[in-house]
Amino acid sequence: MPHIDGENLTQFIGWRTADSIPTHVLEAWRTELARVQELESWKELARRTETCCDEGHGECLLREPRAARAVQECLFYDHLCNYRLHAWVVMPNHVHVLLSPLPGAKLNVIMRRVKTASANAVNRIFGRKGKFWQEEFFDRFIRSEDHFNGCIRYNEWNPVKAKLCTDPKKWSWSSCSADAWARLEFLEQQREMGK
Repeated sequence: MPHIDGENLTQFIGWRTADSIPTHVLEAWRTELARVQELESWKELARRTETCCDEGHGECLLREPRAARAVQECLFYDHLCNYRLHAWVVMPNHVHVLLSPLPGAKLNVIMRRVKTASANAVNRIFGRKGKFWQEEFFDRFIRSEDHFNGCIRYNEWNPVKAKLCTDPKKWSWSSCSADAWARLEFLEQQREMGK
C-alpha cells in the first residue's frame, strides 16, 4: 500500500526489526493471500505480522533496556522539530508511534531519520553491523478522534497483549510510562532553553 503523506496529517506508524518475521513466512502469507481482495489481503497480512511480532520472534534486541531507551531517545529527538509525538511503544522487535508531521516535514524523511539513527544506536550497543530494521514501515492516517484514541490505547496496551507486563504503566518504553513523558518534557525544556 502506498504511503499517504500530508502536513499535519496524524499518522499511526509501525515498523519491525529485520529478523522479526522470516522472509519465507512472509512470502508464504503473500502467496496464500494473493487470492483475496487487495484491501482484505493487506489487512490480513498486517494482522498476521502484528501477531507474529507480539509472539517475540527474532533476536528481540529491543528487550535489552539500553536498546529500547536508545530507540525511544531517537523518537524524542525530532519531537516538536519535525513532528509532534502523541504516543509510542518500543516492543522487543517492533515499534509503534502516533505522530503528526509539522509543516514542511515529510513522512518518509521522518521515518528514515528515526530508523537510521536508532539502527546505528542499537548496532553500537551490541557491537554489530548491518541491517537492523525492515525496509518499509506501516502507516495509517488518523480519520477521527475515536481512531486517534484507539491508536493511543493500542500503543499503551501492546506490551500487555504481548504478555510482557500486566499493567501498561509498568512498560518503561511507551507513552504510558510517566518516566518516559518526564524525559520527553525535560528534553523539550532543554531545547527551549537552547534557543
